[in-house]
Amino acid sequence: MRTTLLDLLSQGQPVVADGGMGTMLFAMGLERGSAPELWNVEHPDEVRSVHRGYIEAGAQIVLTNTFGGNAFRLIGHGLAERVGELNRAAAQLARQEADAAAQPVVVGGSMGPTGQMLEPLGDLTFEDAAAAFEAQAAALVEGGVDVLWIETMADLEEVHAAVEGARRAAPEMPIVTTMTFDTRGRTMMGVTPERAVETLSQYNVIALGANCGNGPDEIETVIGKMHQAGPEVHLIAKANAGLPHMEDGQAVYDASPEVMNAYAARVLAQGAQIVGACCGSTPDHIRAIAEALRV
Repeated sequence: MRTTLLDLLSQGQPVVADGGMGTMLFAMGLERGSAPELWNVEHPDEVRSVHRGYIEAGAQIVLTNTFGGNAFRLIGHGLAERVGELNRAAAQLARQEADAAAQPVVVGGSMGPTGQMLEPLGDLTFEDAAAAFEAQAAALVEGGVDVLWIETMADLEEVHAAVEGARRAAPEMPIVTTMTFDTRGRTMMGVTPERAVETLSQYNVIALGANCGNGPDEIETVIGKMHQAGPEVHLIAKANAGLPHMEDGQAVYDASPEVMNAYAARVLAQGAQIVGACCGSTPDHIRAIAEALRV
C-alpha cells in the first residue's frame, strides 16, 4: 500500500522500520564474502520473502537489498558494471512487497558507504564518490523507491558526497541519513552525535539518526544526545540486536526480541520517532519492537 515517509511522520506516531537483510540472507544460504546484491537477480523470491516477513511483523519501512550496491563496493565482486541492474532489481522487489501489504509501507533505497577513505585521508575524491552514489540513487529511483536511505556512515564528508549524488540523480526525492557510532559514542572518524545533527540538518534531510553500532545501549545514548542537540529533528534508531559471537563459523547476536522490545521503548523515550533494528535482527525482533511502539 502506497504512502510516503513524510505522511507517516506527520501523523506524530512512532514508525516501525525493518531489521537486518544480511542476517536473513545468510540464514538462507548466502555465503560469507559473496555479494548480497546479486541475490536480487539470482534469488529474487528469497529477497522478497525477507521484505514480506518484516512487513508482516509490523514494519512500515523496508530497505532495499543494496547496502553495498555502489560501484566501489561491487568492484570487489566483479560486479561494478551491474550497479544499475542490481539496484533497480532490488527496488522493484521491495516495491512489489510494499504495494501488496495490508498496511502503508515505505520503500527506502539503502545506500551504504563506499568502503574507501575520501581525500585527504585516502585516495577517493569527493567527485568520484558523488558520481558513484548518483549512479546507485538513479537506479533505485527508477526501480520505485520512496526515499533514499543513506546509512551506516562514519565520515561526514562521505555523507555529503552521498547526499550530493542523490540530489543529482533525483532532486525532489526525500533523503534520510544515519551514521554508526561504534567508537566510544563517536563514529570511527570521530564524529559526535551533536556534530552529526548540526551538520546533517544542513543537508535538508527529512530524518537522521544512528544505526548498527554496538547494540541498543549505545544507540540509546546517541539518540538522547541527538535529541538534545536538535529537538525538532525526526530521529531514526536502528540498533544491532546486541553484540555478536561466533557459533559454527556464523555470527550470532545476543539480544533477544524481549531485549529489543525494551530498547524500543527506551529509545522512543529518548526522542526517536523511527525505530527498527540492524545486524542480527529478524522479524521476531521487529514484531517485538512494533509491540513496544504501539503507544
